[in-house]
Amino acid sequence: MPDELLRYSIRDDVALLQMDDGKANALSPDMIRGVHAALDRAEKEAAAVAWLGRPGRFSGGFDLATMRAGPEAVRGLVSAGAELFVRIYRHPGPVVVGCTGHAIAAGALALLAADWRVGARGAFQIGLNEVAIGMTLPLFGVEMARHRLSKRHLVRATSQAEIYAPDAAVDAGYLDAVVDPDALAEETWAAAQRLAGLRQPALAGTKERVHGDVCRRIEASLESDMRSLTGG
Repeated sequence: MPDELLRYSIRDDVALLQMDDGKANALSPDMIRGVHAALDRAEKEAAAVAWLGRPGRFSGGFDLATMRAGPEAVRGLVSAGAELFVRIYRHPGPVVVGCTGHAIAAGALALLAADWRVGARGAFQIGLNEVAIGMTLPLFGVEMARHRLSKRHLVRATSQAEIYAPDAAVDAGYLDAVVDPDALAEETWAAAQRLAGLRQPALAGTKERVHGDVCRRIEASLESDMRSLTGG
């Protein structure tokens, strides 16, 4: 994957990941592989993860070119995305997302997979728009939404495809905090450093107890979920 799609650096005990494809920050096959490689490296370096997008855009979701390439390509990409989100859910160290702007569809699911989410204040859209564009939300997305979103917002956020501004996204459960855009990178790093102070392996073990059942349900249903997604 070209280095410019996902930059990796270390600051103290935090691995900084910054996505920037110059466009929608789509979760393409290359981007997904790049995030896996960055997580591998962070684990080896025993670093917490701070994952950011580019100014104005965290991620617009799965890569549209791949999603238009036929059922097999759709199944491959969406399945790879689900596997990445499960990995983030189970990552032994802290994963903090700095939501630099819009986070739509799979971009919003990435927020649900992270331990702590800091959003940039502004006229940004966050949410699961699948139903609004004629797509049934995959079962793994429903499982993640049910686990992380406020019960008061679950129906609105999933079957009604409601899109939230950053402050409202805190109430819904997509974000934990909202800050001015100029402060976002520093706040994301600070949150990751704070969580990096938690004891290992207690953190990893407790995350598995909190998230493990959801991950196992996603893994057990993923094959049939992908078949139903493309009708085959």
